[in-house]
Amino acid sequence: MNKNIPRALYRAEQVRALDRLVQRQLGVSEFALMQRAGAAAFACLRERWPEARRLLIFTGSGNNGGDGLVIAALAAKLGFKVRIVSLAAPDKLTGAAADAREMADEQQLAMESLREFLDGPEPSCDLIVDAIFGIGLRRAAEGERRAAIEWINASGLPVFAVDLPSGLGADTGAAPGAVVRADLTITFLGMKRGLLTREGPECSGELVFADLDAPEEIFRHSDAPEAEVERIDVHSTAGCLPRRNRASHKGSNGHVLLLGGDSGMGGAILLAAEAALRSGAGLVSVVTRSCHRPAALARRPEIMVTGTEDDRVGLPALFDRASNIVIGPGLGRGDWSRNLLLAALAARSSRDIPLVLDADALGLLAGEAGDGARDPRDDQVLTPHPGEAAALLGSSVAEVQGDRFEAVSGLQRRFGGHCLLKGAGSLICGPDRPTRFLLCSEGNPGMGSAGMGDVLSGIIAGLHAQGLPLGESLRCAVCVHGEAADLAAAEAGERGLIATDLLPFIRRLVNPDQGGQATGNHGPDQR
Repeated sequence: MNKNIPRALYRAEQVRALDRLVQRQLGVSEFALMQRAGAAAFACLRERWPEARRLLIFTGSGNNGGDGLVIAALAAKLGFKVRIVSLAAPDKLTGAAADAREMADEQQLAMESLREFLDGPEPSCDLIVDAIFGIGLRRAAEGERRAAIEWINASGLPVFAVDLPSGLGADTGAAPGAVVRADLTITFLGMKRGLLTREGPECSGELVFADLDAPEEIFRHSDAPEAEVERIDVHSTAGCLPRRNRASHKGSNGHVLLLGGDSGMGGAILLAAEAALRSGAGLVSVVTRSCHRPAALARRPEIMVTGTEDDRVGLPALFDRASNIVIGPGLGRGDWSRNLLLAALAARSSRDIPLVLDADALGLLAGEAGDGARDPRDDQVLTPHPGEAAALLGSSVAEVQGDRFEAVSGLQRRFGGHCLLKGAGSLICGPDRPTRFLLCSEGNPGMGSAGMGDVLSGIIAGLHAQGLPLGESLRCAVCVHGEAADLAAAEAGERGLIATDLLPFIRRLVNPDQGGQATGNHGPDQR
């Protein structure tokens, strides 16, 4: 379970600035702060693995290696059996790391090279401590450091990472090369944003934050760096949806219009429509292929379904009544699809109807059919996964995933509005904060199944229809969507989780006045 994870997420450079500020304001040395980090890590280790008495500690040349040496000294003092594999010559350590080496020397702890370790007998240990790289790594690990990481991952032993799994990008969460796969990671002072997106959640395992007894005033100091990323979770939705007025009726709660569901893809638009209803929209209309009407009405008669092949279809009348338009789920890429997208774009321009664009609408937007939406606008939400984002940006998936923050910022600059980049640690960037980000820490790997994005689009529109601003609707919807998936997975597991499993939990989560606000699994609100 992730513990005490702050709201403010920082870049590596900003964490270094916080470190220097703490030293200056509290009058403590760099080594004293390192001792605090080592003590916090050792306490965390003992709590998580109380039976572990034999430690294998890999250390590097910087302060992260110094943290590992402090852990080694504290463990040896209590009678632990400690073996240190140093990837830097001990006499080359400087500053606080050299002080930590002396602390280890006082406990008569030897430091062996990786070659000596690999040529020696099979290690007998209960736990590996990874203290090779800290936040300074900006490229793939090479040579002995890469070999050490690969050995750690192949060992089959539990792994405890100090500050950051070695090889992980602190700023991006990308793993350009070999990266330690930890069971638990403790990180210090400032929460690194890369731990919570891209490969960060997978490589970090459980995540624990230690503030090293830095007072709250440090983070409010005029010289303190301002976090560019705010972590959001289900607690962030508290107060978004007030208790309904007792005199409210269906017309009070908005009208969501959904366009999509080409032949053979009627399920996608129905999932989005049902999610809009379960989120609280008063009225929900779907425009789809006529062949899907019987199945849609059989499953959910509360939805009003219009078939495009019917003579009586009247999009202008539907547009006049709509609070917003969702377009994309099951839309397809043919002429029928393009015509619906162009109609939605025209309605947005002539009637000022906000759009939620997802799935195939994003693919069309990236091509010639999106010419009418190339001018940046604030009245739209784009919800791409990395592949769709790459198409919209004219880049590759690898480039998008290499720096997800830059990718979602690029989307916002190019298309305007509110942009969501889905994936582990989903990111939001909006017109009110184009160089700042929201990162959602809800969700789980079970969400990698068909229809999840369709459900999210419906929640966004459903919340907006009830009066929430577009950006607030997106923020709340992402949290509700991820938490609903977490609750469903907790009930029956991640594997086999499907989109409709989320619907009962969505209804609970949008009813906080009925006790439906989930407690979440990320700890209470933090700084």
